[in-house]
Amino acid sequence: MVALLPAHAGQTRTLTDVAGRQVQVPLEVDRIVLGEGRYLATLAIFDRDDPVRRVVGMFGELERLDPATYAQYLERFPQIGKVPRVGRSSEDSFSIEQTIALRPQVALFGLEGHGPTPHSQEVLDRLQAAGITVVFVDFRKNPLENTTRSIQVLGELLGQTEVADEFVAFYQEEMAKVRTAVARSQTRPVVFLESRVGLNDECCESIAHGLFADYVDAAGGRNLAQDKIPGTSGMLSMEYLLQAQPEVYIATAIGSVGHLGDQPGRVVLGVGADEEVARRSLRHALGRPGFAGLAAVEQGRAHAIWHHFYNSPFNVAAVQAIAAWLHPQEMQGIDPQRTLAELYRRFQPVPLHGAYWVDLND
Repeated sequence: MVALLPAHAGQTRTLTDVAGRQVQVPLEVDRIVLGEGRYLATLAIFDRDDPVRRVVGMFGELERLDPATYAQYLERFPQIGKVPRVGRSSEDSFSIEQTIALRPQVALFGLEGHGPTPHSQEVLDRLQAAGITVVFVDFRKNPLENTTRSIQVLGELLGQTEVADEFVAFYQEEMAKVRTAVARSQTRPVVFLESRVGLNDECCESIAHGLFADYVDAAGGRNLAQDKIPGTSGMLSMEYLLQAQPEVYIATAIGSVGHLGDQPGRVVLGVGADEEVARRSLRHALGRPGFAGLAAVEQGRAHAIWHHFYNSPFNVAAVQAIAAWLHPQEMQGIDPQRTLAELYRRFQPVPLHGAYWVDLND
């Protein structure tokens, strides 16, 4: 996996990132720029005592899009607030000049997302010319294929392959439980996945490929949007939903407990979210015109899940939660809450605090 280069190479080694690029990285990496603020929780898998100690710059989308998680980390590690932001929440906001000025050894980017990607050739060229190595990981584009590989890449990068092996072994064990359970089922329920509920007034954004669509497939469901939307995401009309009548409804929740008043249309899940508050927010969202006509809602087969699982190495817990909704009999004895709690206990420096999925009915 890692090949030491000759001594004249300046104490570097080569690794192959998730984009398939062979790159040279220092033997000791202690200055990193994060192309997604949400990679902070991933970095914490390896640096639980101080996940900020290597971070000299980061994107600012974490505090914008998931303020509750950011606040939890900020309380535990106040130095996060002092880390320079090299971008806001889009690739075109990324500052090459500021990044170079911070003198990182490595810039950690994703195959797709809020920061630069493998298609950002000018960014890659200028960073390389400045002596900054770009390493790509992926928890978003093909999450179930690339999560374990991304963790292994980070283990190599940070010199902590034992931690990576421990995480990957647990992840694969828990994912195997889902595959075994789903294989016992004779059905694949049709699922309507409504993405980022409450972000706008239009109905209804859905995910067709990648991200949560992969979770639905792995959990033994048939994604209603898969052959209706050509790209990653798009819109389905309420008229179509009432005609198609999906068997299960799942909302992705982008609401935060700190914004209940000014974002009443969003479903609230994540850090600090009380289960009953989350359930009330889901019921409120399903009070929009037309949703009462969905059999999945009428029959109580409606649920919500934390949206930010879509870009998290803890996505195995989300797959288990969805599988439990789709195949409750086959999934008996498999507890996604226990899986998530174990991931936090073993691999996070902050406690698991809040509901990360919820059912319409108690």
